[in-house]
Amino acid sequence: MQLTKITFKGLEIAPSQVHGAIRIVPLLRREVRGDLRLLKRSYEEDLAIVSLEKDMKYLSYVPHGLVMSWTKDGSAVTNFGGDMMKSDGKRLDCRCASVRLMQRMVKREAKNELRFLPLHLAMEGFLSLYFNGPKIAWEEYSKYALSYGLGCRYESFVSGRDIAGLEDALRVFEIHTGQVGVLVYVAEALASVFVVPTPEDYRALHNSLIEDFYGELIYQYALTYNTTYPIDCKIDESRISNLADLRIAVDKMRLNWASFQSVMANGFLDRELNSKTVYNANPFTLQRFITNLEGYNENYIGEAIVRDNGELEYLHTYRLSDAQTRRARYLSKLEENNWNLHKTASSLSYDYQEFVQRMEKEGFGYLFKQQVRDKARKR
Repeated sequence: MQLTKITFKGLEIAPSQVHGAIRIVPLLRREVRGDLRLLKRSYEEDLAIVSLEKDMKYLSYVPHGLVMSWTKDGSAVTNFGGDMMKSDGKRLDCRCASVRLMQRMVKREAKNELRFLPLHLAMEGFLSLYFNGPKIAWEEYSKYALSYGLGCRYESFVSGRDIAGLEDALRVFEIHTGQVGVLVYVAEALASVFVVPTPEDYRALHNSLIEDFYGELIYQYALTYNTTYPIDCKIDESRISNLADLRIAVDKMRLNWASFQSVMANGFLDRELNSKTVYNANPFTLQRFITNLEGYNENYIGEAIVRDNGELEYLHTYRLSDAQTRRARYLSKLEENNWNLHKTASSLSYDYQEFVQRMEKEGFGYLFKQQVRDKARKR
């Protein structure tokens, strides 16, 4: 099933827990089937180089991968964890750093076993957006752009260990019975959504959130703010006369909490997505996605494993910064207009030279001939 929007079908939102500026909202699964499991495989190297298609390489710090095991008939996964120490690529020890050489972002390892690199799968898809550049030899573009497209693309991010308060929050917060995921907020900004198939998987992967990467905005929020918005949700004691009244009041309070937390995620839930299937593991599909960039301040990339009935079994997101959103939007508009600069500038309500200057500021000036860049700079 192709993912067109994110919904929490089959999941329940529980009351949040707060530590400083960090708010973590638990996600509970009503029905746990056990026919899909995720296992963490740790890597110790300083750098990973992943070979992709067409002789391209992806370079990054990759602290761990996830191994997906599944059954097709709905039965529980029985041999789970047997290949935890399986070799994955080659390790090189250099004088300045250790390097792991790996093949592909997603690699089939056994009949019903798949290894993928969480979040890096989504980031690689983001970096490769419109990577080939102009297909028409417009006179404004440099020889490099016409020959190599975007060439070398990079984005910067920070580790979860650098998000002030996140590690302490993950250490002290309670893990609920039936919990399979979380919404992570930093100063009430949605930083990440993480969902796995079973409560056992979540307990094993809970601390992996500090190994994930986060955007500059989240890092700055964690440094700037030390508290969240006060949210008061109490039970009216005057209406409680027995255990039945208390049970009804608690249930109502939980519903109010869930409704409020759902509203806080409105910038992400039910958003139109552009998704691509990476691997079909019937009855599951592994997909990566980017939210529709038009008309929203919050934008995300991520990965998902979706059951054939539309239920989310795995979800992992990264919030794009404003600069990353602008770069993706400019490139998407260029692609829509066959890389015609005049038409693209007009579609964005800029004049031609203003758009060239904006592309220059976003790091894409090398795509244009020097005289085009100089003219825009003088303007």
